[in-house]
Amino acid sequence: MYDHVLWPEAFDPKISAIYALNDIDVAAPPEVVWKLLVDAENWLDYFPPEDQVKILSGESALQLGTRYSRVTVGFPMSLVVTECLPGRRLAWSTTVDGDETGSSAYHGWVITPTDTGCHLLTEETQQGPFFLEELGRKHPGALYRYHQSWVEELKRAAEAEVAKTAG
Repeated sequence: MYDHVLWPEAFDPKISAIYALNDIDVAAPPEVVWKLLVDAENWLDYFPPEDQVKILSGESALQLGTRYSRVTVGFPMSLVVTECLPGRRLAWSTTVDGDETGSSAYHGWVITPTDTGCHLLTEETQQGPFFLEELGRKHPGALYRYHQSWVEELKRAAEAEVAKTAG
């Protein structure tokens, strides 16, 4: 059984308007996946849609308390890392810049070691009128599809890193 995201009460999937879970097995050790995941300003190297990430609080990689910004599918967002257990767990909370409805999201990643590498799981919940309109009404299923592409590309990148060091 794999671990899941540890939800703050306000973001529990049971009470969230939008929820997605994506997971995949990766033939790479957790530390390889972790290194790619916390290197946020370089996500675009393996996942081109995340090409506008900027760490605002001075760190070179995501860690507990890191504040950063990103533009996701055309929407500027402000984020803060709320959980960071190196090699195992990473989570952040999100608000949409300029959104006056108070909409918010919570995104977590869980890396579980396996005999062949690791299992990568990501979950996100979203609340509020902005997300209901953009992802609930206009683009149903988009959050799941976006994250599925992200986990698949992260897997490819991690496995390519392992192949480089092995060869």
